[in-house]
Amino acid sequence: QLQLVESGGGLVQPGGSLMLSCAVSGSTLENYGMGWFRQAPGKEREGISCISKSGWSTNYADSVKGRFTISKDNAKGTTYLQMNNLTPEDTAVYYCAASRAAYVCPPFTRADFVSWGQGIQVTVSS
Repeated sequence: QLQLVESGGGLVQPGGSLMLSCAVSGSTLENYGMGWFRQAPGKEREGISCISKSGWSTNYADSVKGRFTISKDNAKGTTYLQMNNLTPEDTAVYYCAASRAAYVCPPFTRADFVSWGQGIQVTVSS
């Protein structure tokens, strides 16, 4: 069974940076497209970025485009989300998720992601 574990969250000041990591075990990461989602208090979970199985294709929500960068290291079994120029609106629980769909990223469809991490808190505050 695929297991995903996020790390790297925490408290950061506005304008700061964090890098989230998602370690995958139980299978080979190259078989999965990966996504990062987030859920702020009182809001629905939103997809913010995805990366294809090969890592050649990526996609970003408008809210994070130009500030966040997704990457994956299939050899290390880890997906990353580099987050720069963070604002209080980025405060949320962040989740990584995996998809074995034949075609993933594109498209970026939440229903394709069937394996999820437990989530990690990111708080942007002064």
